[in-house]
Amino acid sequence: MPEGPTTDPPANITDEDKKSARKSLDYSVDPVHMLGDDVATGDIISSSDYTEDEYKALTNKIDRFLMPMMFFFYGIQQTDKTSTGVQALFGMETDLALHGQQYQWLTTIFYLTYLIGEFPSVYLLQKFKPGRVLSIYITCWGICLICTSAAQTWSQLMAMRALQGFFESNISPGFLLLTGTWYRTEEHANRSLFWQSSEGFFSIVCNLMLYGIARYAEAHGGIAAWRCISLFLGSLTLAGAVAAFLLLGTPHEVRWLNEKEKRMATARTIDNQIAQDTVGKKWDWDQVVEAFQDPQLYFSFVNSFLADMPNGGITTFNSLIYETFGFSDWESMLYGCPRQAVYVVVFLAVAFYTRKVKNQRMWVMIASTIIPFVSLLVMSLLPNTPEYKWTKWGMYLMTAVFSLAIFLGWSLIPSNVAGKTKQSVISSMTMIGYCVGNMGGAQIFKTKDAPRYVSGTVACSICFALEALVILAWRLWYMRENRRRDRLAAASGLSKEEQEIKGRELGENDVTDLKNPYFRYTM
Repeated sequence: MPEGPTTDPPANITDEDKKSARKSLDYSVDPVHMLGDDVATGDIISSSDYTEDEYKALTNKIDRFLMPMMFFFYGIQQTDKTSTGVQALFGMETDLALHGQQYQWLTTIFYLTYLIGEFPSVYLLQKFKPGRVLSIYITCWGICLICTSAAQTWSQLMAMRALQGFFESNISPGFLLLTGTWYRTEEHANRSLFWQSSEGFFSIVCNLMLYGIARYAEAHGGIAAWRCISLFLGSLTLAGAVAAFLLLGTPHEVRWLNEKEKRMATARTIDNQIAQDTVGKKWDWDQVVEAFQDPQLYFSFVNSFLADMPNGGITTFNSLIYETFGFSDWESMLYGCPRQAVYVVVFLAVAFYTRKVKNQRMWVMIASTIIPFVSLLVMSLLPNTPEYKWTKWGMYLMTAVFSLAIFLGWSLIPSNVAGKTKQSVISSMTMIGYCVGNMGGAQIFKTKDAPRYVSGTVACSICFALEALVILAWRLWYMRENRRRDRLAAASGLSKEEQEIKGRELGENDVTDLKNPYFRYTM
């Protein structure tokens, strides 16, 4: 059962409370669908069918197969989409005669088509095998990257970035779906943070590799360094796509589990109170309506938007920001590595912490907005003089933690949103907030504001301050809702075991979190 704050049963339960409890708990389920009905075998599954030792052995196997794949693809996707920042250091702007805001538009068009692709991608993930859909999308964006190396004009480059954005729109909602399907609620945060930490790891490793490729290309002539970067990243993505066809998917889809293990994988996560199988699920328009009535949608959307306004500017201008401190283009790549190392270490530390201590995700999110709020403000107000060069570098280093608020916010979706269509809608709206924020962030850093970009960095600081308030309100809503449900449960007279059984039954029948009174929100 999803973890949440528990309260002692109230001593003064009134008749009105009891009447409200009966009304709230009176939710009928189609009797044809049975608790834990396994798609492959049709038998009834319970989490008590297997021992924790068996589950532990299965979890280790799942981690061995799934986590490296998700780590690789999320990392290479982040490197692929932000590669223009590195390519700008190695002649792309000069070769294609970019001017004005054309460089910024390379990021804006990416997130515009990313936004357009969100609803089609989540619909396909629900109607067809998620592993197959993800593999096709990965193959397509790898092809786009290779074609980017042949671009001769800004228009051609824009076209390739547009297609790349459309196909990369599938990866985040797809991975959130897989995380929710394979893992228990208390495991969502740390598993999500693990594959999301790959962004920092790949930034270090790939930047060093791209540094070597660019050096070699410049020393030996031939293909331009920035074109070599696209060829390398595209080829690496396509090579990984082959493995994706073989390994990615839901428990009933993959080939590396036998039938017993597939059944066990379903039993292991049945207490999440969220339907496990997604393939071929009917699109439920009632759940679409409910999604837009649920405060979670708006909290998640606004959090994503406010976090990604700074993200859009920082990822687009990351390499150029170091140049404003006084570093050369080569130094910008090398001195940017410690920031990415901090990113990886912090993500893994928080993943461990959230695994050991429950209901801490949102406090960590708030802390991860306050730190960059202060550091970005200080960095933007200091002058670009040699004596402040390393101070500004240190302030920028501290901003590495801001992505925690984005990704921990995403991890709340598979934990707290029940109903597959509803989950798809809220996931899509969250990604739309992600896209709109990144598009706006790429534009608030104006070329005319170089070299300090004061207006852009101050705007980012304001976004972080507002985000902290939104997250606090979000957590308070969860606490209030959990307490209300605890009060109704106490008034119903049902035992805790009876509540858990009814909650699992409703969850497995794809009943949403708002209509399942036994569901509790995790924080």
